[in-house]
Amino acid sequence: QCLLSGSWRSDTSCRMVVSTLDKDNRFSGFYLPGPAAGYSELLTSPLEGSQQDTGLVPQSIFSFTVNWQLRETARTTVFLGQCYVDTNGEETLHALWLLREAANSPAEDWKATR
Repeated sequence: QCLLSGSWRSDTSCRMVVSTLDKDNRFSGFYLPGPAAGYSELLTSPLEGSQQDTGLVPQSIFSFTVNWQLRETARTTVFLGQCYVDTNGEETLHALWLLREAANSPAEDWKATR
């Protein structure tokens, strides 16, 4: 069974800390990018998400949103992934993400999502 609550660290030293899931499988916490992110202005940022019921799917699918706490611009990232448990009981998260920055006009919209 894969439980998201706790502390997770990525290959690039980003850190995600998730509070206990509530009865609706929703969670909150915070996200802090590692030095590889290259943004010195990033602060610890809140995250909110949900996980599928682990009673239904032992290697559950999850999603969460991070609204970055930045000094100069607005950015939001969404993550979508799955938690895997190997034969030794070790949990691993695999996720894809999209980053959206605020655009100043519709003409600049094309470059605002990565």
